[in-house]
Amino acid sequence: MSRLTDLIRKAKSEDPQLGADLEREFRALSSRLSFGLNFERHRPEAVELPNRPVRKGDKVRVLPPRGSTTKGDQRLWEVKAIRKRKNEADLELPNSEETEAQTVALDDLIVIAEFGDTIYPGLVSTGKVSRGDDKPWHTVINGENYHALKALTWTHRGKVDAIYIDPPYNTRDKDWKYNNDYVDKEDAYRHSKWLAMMERRLRVAKQLLNPDDSVLIVTIDEKEYLRLGLLLEQVFEEAEIQMVSSVIAPQGSSRGSQFKRSDEFIFFVFFGQCEVTPLRLDKEWSSGQESKTVRGAIHWASLKRTGTEATRRDRAQMFYPIFLSEDCSRFHSVGEGLPIDTDRNTIEIPNDCVAVWPIRRDGSEGRWQIAAQSLRDLISAGHARLGRPKGADTGIAYLKAGERNKVLTGEYKVVGNAPDGSILTEGVNGTDQLAEYRPTTVWNVASHSAGHHGSNLLRHIIPGRKFPFPKSLYAVEDALRFFVKGKPDAIILDFFSGSGTTAHAVMRLNEQDAGKRQCISVTNNEVGADEQKRLREESLRPGDDDWEKYGICDYITKPRVETAITGKTPEGKPVAASYQFGNAVEKEESRNFKHIGFTEANLFNTSTKKKQLVALVDALPQSLVKGDCPFIVSEEHTSSVLFDLEFKQAWLEALDGQEQITDFYIVAPAKRTFDELKLAVSDLLGPFLLKEEQEVPMSDGFKENAEFFTLTYETPLSVSYQTAFARIAPLLWLRAGSMGRRIDKLPSDGWDVADAYGLLIELDLATDFLKALRKAKDLQVAYIVTDDERRFQSIARRLPDGVEEVRLYESYLTNFAFANGDDA
Repeated sequence: MSRLTDLIRKAKSEDPQLGADLEREFRALSSRLSFGLNFERHRPEAVELPNRPVRKGDKVRVLPPRGSTTKGDQRLWEVKAIRKRKNEADLELPNSEETEAQTVALDDLIVIAEFGDTIYPGLVSTGKVSRGDDKPWHTVINGENYHALKALTWTHRGKVDAIYIDPPYNTRDKDWKYNNDYVDKEDAYRHSKWLAMMERRLRVAKQLLNPDDSVLIVTIDEKEYLRLGLLLEQVFEEAEIQMVSSVIAPQGSSRGSQFKRSDEFIFFVFFGQCEVTPLRLDKEWSSGQESKTVRGAIHWASLKRTGTEATRRDRAQMFYPIFLSEDCSRFHSVGEGLPIDTDRNTIEIPNDCVAVWPIRRDGSEGRWQIAAQSLRDLISAGHARLGRPKGADTGIAYLKAGERNKVLTGEYKVVGNAPDGSILTEGVNGTDQLAEYRPTTVWNVASHSAGHHGSNLLRHIIPGRKFPFPKSLYAVEDALRFFVKGKPDAIILDFFSGSGTTAHAVMRLNEQDAGKRQCISVTNNEVGADEQKRLREESLRPGDDDWEKYGICDYITKPRVETAITGKTPEGKPVAASYQFGNAVEKEESRNFKHIGFTEANLFNTSTKKKQLVALVDALPQSLVKGDCPFIVSEEHTSSVLFDLEFKQAWLEALDGQEQITDFYIVAPAKRTFDELKLAVSDLLGPFLLKEEQEVPMSDGFKENAEFFTLTYETPLSVSYQTAFARIAPLLWLRAGSMGRRIDKLPSDGWDVADAYGLLIELDLATDFLKALRKAKDLQVAYIVTDDERRFQSIARRLPDGVEEVRLYESYLTNFAFANGDDA
């Protein structure tokens, strides 16, 4: 509409009556608003390209003199000629009634890309960091995000599993630019400019998301959330949309005379079959939802015998060594039972192994539950497992017959194997973990505080470098986890990546479950408003090295990603902080035993008297005392009572598998009897394992790979002469999954095969090329350069199964030509 008002104004100056008539009709039309969101789309949106060399035919702006704080000449000039020896360019003002020309130094010009122009994007590597061996590479792209998105439509169309963006919030405080001007509270078009900017990018992003199963996540605050919601409804008509309120500033942020603001909003846009994955969440998430432990899961019993007949003398053939690897992470072998008169210390231990014997807590020799050959069979089937590595004291567990039957009948599904070879199961009706559930739409989680886990965290990672309002690392991580938990190879995109929080969060997700997810981060190298003023006063301008080094990408994003991987700050020092919400680890806690001695044999011989004792026990209701009740063992409670010693063996059998019980009350006349039962229970259940968050030092870094790129703009000349291959090579690599080696040069032998893709230029060598492809293990794509459709199809039919065939034209850069704004 703003374009229409400009045309009406021009018409009125040339033909007042015609202009008045047009204006009247325009007002009549604009007064009849259709249902939904209406805004002015403000075309064109021009973008400055400070690192792009000036070429003949370019559109350029003239920069202000060095030291000036003005915006300079904002008109667009066309470069008619370049005088390299004088470092000058001849300019003309296009589309003007009178020819206006000038000659300007090349250093005083900045190239402009307008909507409607054809662009040929490429990528130039500006560095990399690698610690992830054969894992795919995360990528960080420095460039205008609309242009980068257009390039990604060739590499990742329909392949992205999740997009997480934190766009400018349009705070009216110079937090973003439109057409090289900051949009502030004085701009009457600030809302429609913001919507125009967002709509163009969302429409391209839609092409990247997997239509069958993917999610778009957008964060926003109260200034634009209403308009954003309507925009999402209009752009993604086929999707389901939900909004979450997330507390990011528990202390509240001032809103003048209004209520303090403590939350922001997160829009989730669901495509295809996408749904929120139920997760095991702690109490902060529950909002009253049930999250207690669910019993009935498969039970791993202690291999060491407890209770009666639990000594070596009782069953000598069940006293044998179990040999483990030196780090106690794997079974090595199982020895034979020892005769009662053989000293266990005389048994030879295999090289690089540790021997585990059934030694009781009092140091005496006990025995295992099953014979040596039976244990070998269980190990082979994955029905024996190792506890935490403790050398000769490493715990060993096994599945009893009843539990093995649960696996055989399908009550528990085998989903994999642990490093020690034991099976990993998934219960059909329950697990022995916290119940999985989906949280409500109100998130009040301490780890989502932007101040504590965004700004403060960033100070540790890149000391001395400031970035306004970074997201909490854990907030981004949690939002993504609901959608990529079950997708270890997911592709995540953030095209407003700012400080790089999304890439950091993806690496943490990989660390927690050994995933190979990859993140594509797109950001520009814009310098903040305050910093720009200082730099201009120092006679610096966009494009100068001393200007660009303070841009978001070079100063914040790239250093953060690199530091997250290496564990070292940009100054080379180990990061002096820990992730406060790390991996859940098991911590051993002692179980509690209370001896209740008495002198009268009939002291607890009635239910009334037993209830009186239970009333003194925390967390045990008296209703558990029923009938004779010789003992109390409940799956729903953490305390147990033994009233009658005649039933001690039955009590021990009932306790088997009740790891949740931490407090035991034993009625026994003698301290010796109490001590024996305490030892038997300790051997039966072992220590109480309490799960807690492990603080992981940031200095450990991550086993990940990342490469940094700058978006380039190629010329039609490079299309004709095929000189731009080095800049489009990363695009070929990205499409093939960002894996392994990249083919950076046109192969002199006519073809080349890298880890994930192959490139054929000389079609006469197709046979050799195809042989090499068949030997590759992780091949994803075969690029065939030809203008001949018949020959392309002939070679494509001979490709190995599962390999994508992609045709590149001989003027190959035409594959990557995009109309800048054809989707607007």
